[in-house]
Amino acid sequence: MARDGDSNSTKEPATPTILAAVDGSAGAYHAAAWAGAEAALRGCALHILTSMSVAGGFDPDMAPSLPERHRCSREGDQIVGEAARIARTTSGGAAAAITTEVTFELIAPALITRSRQMQMLVVGSRGMGAFQRGLLGSVSTAVTHHAHCPVAVIHTTSALDAVSVGKPVVVGVDGTGASAPAVALAFDEASRRKVGLVAVHTWSDISGLDLPAADWGQPARAVLAESLAGYQERYPEVEVERVVALDRPVRALLDQSEYGQLLVVGSRGRGGFSSMMLGSTSTALLHAVDIPMIIVRAPRPD
Repeated sequence: MARDGDSNSTKEPATPTILAAVDGSAGAYHAAAWAGAEAALRGCALHILTSMSVAGGFDPDMAPSLPERHRCSREGDQIVGEAARIARTTSGGAAAAITTEVTFELIAPALITRSRQMQMLVVGSRGMGAFQRGLLGSVSTAVTHHAHCPVAVIHTTSALDAVSVGKPVVVGVDGTGASAPAVALAFDEASRRKVGLVAVHTWSDISGLDLPAADWGQPARAVLAESLAGYQERYPEVEVERVVALDRPVRALLDQSEYGQLLVVGSRGRGGFSSMMLGSTSTALLHAVDIPMIIVRAPRPD
């Protein structure tokens, strides 16, 4: 365990909480910075976790000695302590609380289990831990597929600079109920950040040799309007730009992400993204986009 100066506990805090995973890499500290700012926006607590487990777990016959566990714990304390310092800076003291934890559990299962009680998970897209215990990218892929709450993946930047914070939130809209949770979260994020929202709907995943009828845009715009109906009334302060494109979903969202501070997509879905599963889209974006990205899973039975 490690204490960051605010509080520390092995139990999940009672207040709504964001959970950030760090591993000592530069990418993970970008994730901690973003998580601190997000906790401040939401007025919730932030719990920072690192795992000192090796990638395959400890062999029972090769369990670390007590001195080795102490050494690992001290290193873990340094990792979460630095992450907490960064998060406190970006939160400006507006987070409800910042707590830290060092565990010897495998990090992906630990995050997935804890995600049931969390508002959001925050991870880096890539990075190597102090013990070279596996790319953080594999962790981000695992949790985006199996977490029980939205997962924010922070890439090469935390987009907290003076220029980025004024940019809009970008959301992918596929015209089905599967993308509705992503649309709802995107509106909420834009409202909290006091920025606009760019809603992107692509008509078809086709080549330039197989064009649809000339009036393809009219039904596409109708689908997008229907998907946004209700949210614009609920968030009248959010200015919405609607983008309907005859393009592949990944390419369209990547293009728009260049002008945004945050990209929000669902974990799966059909409809406006044609036959391409949104799961494939979100996975492709996970490894290509530069700005922070939130993947929102549709509600599912336990």
